[in-house]
Amino acid sequence: MTSPTPGQPSWAIRLQSPPRWLLVVVGLLAVVVGVALVTRPLTSLQALGLYLGVALLALGGLTLIRTDGESDPPGEPDAWETLRAVGAIVLGLLILLWLRHHFDLLALAVGAALVISGVRRLWSATRGQRTEAAERRGTVERVASGVLALAELVIGLLALRWPDLTLLAVAVIFAVRLVVLGVLLIRRGLAGPRQTRAPAGTAPTSSARPWLRLTGSVLTLLLAAGAAFLGYEARTLSPVVDDFSATPADVPDTPGTLLRHEPFTRDVPTGATGWRILYTTTAAGGSPATASGIVLTPDNADAPRPVIAWAHGTTGGATHCAPTLLTHPFEAGAMPALDRVVEQGWALVATDYTGLGTPGAHPYLIGTGEAHSVLDGIRAAQQLPDADLAPQTVVWGHSQGGHAALWTSQLAADYAPELDLRGTVAMAPAADVTALAASLPTVSGGELFASYVITAYAAHYPEITLDQQVIPPARTLVREMSGRCLSEPSILASLLSVLSLARDQSVYATPPTEGALGQRLHENIPTGPFPMPVLIAQGEADTLIQPAHQQAYVDRLCSAGQSPEYRTYPGRDHLSVVEPDSDLIEDLLAWTVDRFDGVAATPNCS
Repeated sequence: MTSPTPGQPSWAIRLQSPPRWLLVVVGLLAVVVGVALVTRPLTSLQALGLYLGVALLALGGLTLIRTDGESDPPGEPDAWETLRAVGAIVLGLLILLWLRHHFDLLALAVGAALVISGVRRLWSATRGQRTEAAERRGTVERVASGVLALAELVIGLLALRWPDLTLLAVAVIFAVRLVVLGVLLIRRGLAGPRQTRAPAGTAPTSSARPWLRLTGSVLTLLLAAGAAFLGYEARTLSPVVDDFSATPADVPDTPGTLLRHEPFTRDVPTGATGWRILYTTTAAGGSPATASGIVLTPDNADAPRPVIAWAHGTTGGATHCAPTLLTHPFEAGAMPALDRVVEQGWALVATDYTGLGTPGAHPYLIGTGEAHSVLDGIRAAQQLPDADLAPQTVVWGHSQGGHAALWTSQLAADYAPELDLRGTVAMAPAADVTALAASLPTVSGGELFASYVITAYAAHYPEITLDQQVIPPARTLVREMSGRCLSEPSILASLLSVLSLARDQSVYATPPTEGALGQRLHENIPTGPFPMPVLIAQGEADTLIQPAHQQAYVDRLCSAGQSPEYRTYPGRDHLSVVEPDSDLIEDLLAWTVDRFDGVAATPNCS
């Protein structure tokens, strides 16, 4: 128990020496809170901000109420101790009032603190042997300190490189430390007064302690080096934007103009020839833009060849997530029946959309931007030498691409009236984007797609900002997740974030159905009119695009006088609905053949 200092008031002494029952109660509370926070990183980060702020205020306040006139440690002037107390109070107030809303700085502070600590420790290990204290520690202690310093440097740099994982680690460590602190408080309360500590400078009783420190330091460095290697591999294996997609200096004003093309062979089926194209289009906001894409033509089919305009599913929201840059360009966007398309003698025009591969923000689930890319891709492909494309076109799209396909049908008559679009197939389309955005927090992996939605809408609509739409502790996670592609190795970091958030609160600061975001989402629901036949296909086991939401969307179309054909597939989820063994594939091909042959569609609104 702490000895009273002459001159201290009795209540100050009681604060320094709390009763044993209070230690047990506080310890139990710390254990309960820590256990509750272990699997809730966002809540844990918020609690950490509150804890740090209150702790600094308490530390500063307790220091200021000391009236003994003595300093601790001895030899320091009272003025310096008072200054430190005031500094703690000011820092506590800053954390409570400001820093708790800017957790980006916490990740930066952790990385910087580890780097600084590593540098100081390394300096002490290499230079500190000249001091008497260092000589007492011995060579093993100095080597252990040097190895741990290297580990801190590596982990600090990783913390700066992966801020979202840093925040998750900090959240978990804080929760675990609360549990440990609680156990220690309970133990202290139950054990009674603490035993007097050994005098300062007493040598450790066990000669194995330095070797244990060295072993722990080496293991820490090995783990840090392994993490650094994985981070390096993830970075080097990520797709890279090349010079092909660079916007030329003299871009024509006319959308749908072919700017350049080159042969494309990656994953192109046998019996087909591929090109990569760059063309002009119109961004979601109406400004001129460029987009890239792929054109495939069957080698042995009679020319001219009917066209399938493919709108791919989600690949990511960052520039390097363009399918033309990915290892498997068609698989990444869930393209169905590619070999069958070639066998049918059809050509394929597959846009990347603006902002994927080309400069600018990607219009994720923003209808006009997606549709313009699809329509102008068809226009540009018709200018491709040797492609020999027929004017007849059917649009296919899956997931995000289903949303794009529906918007393509809706805008085609006004934006590209010269095109001969015979029909549209929207497979598991993200049609009702409002319902989708609202359901994402309850969907496995939904927070990742929510990050794409929020980031894209904040980039395209000035009244929407990430800070307004996302709660403070999740902003770094959302920002980092939105910058990764679904098929690149670093997506594992996003999956860790998603798994960590599974039992925590939603990243939305306000429901996505409300405010500016809610209004813009509502504007991006494709409602028609659709002047061509439309087939909407939905897996009944889909947990991402929920069948109930899709049915409600189709019902609204029918009530508004539209005439879609709606087909559902039992047992099929979001991706398996477009797999080769799905019943949808034969329906898709037969329905497309009928559109090219001019057979009348059979809507089933009734």
